[in-house]
Amino acid sequence: MKRYLALLMSVALVVIDQLLKLLAIDRLKPIGTYPIIEDVFHFTYLENRGMAFGMMQGQDWLLIWGTALVLLILILLVMTGKLHDTAPVFLVCVIIGGGVGNLIDRVYRGYVVDYIHVKIIDFAIFNFADICVVVGTFLLVCYVFFHEFAGRKKEESR
Repeated sequence: MKRYLALLMSVALVVIDQLLKLLAIDRLKPIGTYPIIEDVFHFTYLENRGMAFGMMQGQDWLLIWGTALVLLILILLVMTGKLHDTAPVFLVCVIIGGGVGNLIDRVYRGYVVDYIHVKIIDFAIFNFADICVVVGTFLLVCYVFFHEFAGRKKEESR
């Protein structure tokens, strides 16, 4: 049951992502940027034709098929019950939601719509789907690391 709930959450994340991107296209594309806090945090419209930090520009099919393959593997991991604990199931589904959101953009628009711009540190412009992928991956790595560490501690104490 948790698998289906987690996958439903992925769908909800995709819907949120696509709605935010439509809003960015409608409201930001005509003006380019909208400062929330001048020179600190802006909403800035960007059509990203590569991946993170603009890498792999023009490698559309590689990005599409690579992303699709990773997403298929993650979905199969969830659906086959290979992930037993609740946290990894939900974290993988957060990653799936973000990955699908950006994959939809690549397939149907030919680029990913980015709109969140942290100017104070001159960071790359990104979107909600990127946040899902990065935060989901970071928390999953933390979970695996600490879960593994706790398991080894139990073994040592026996």
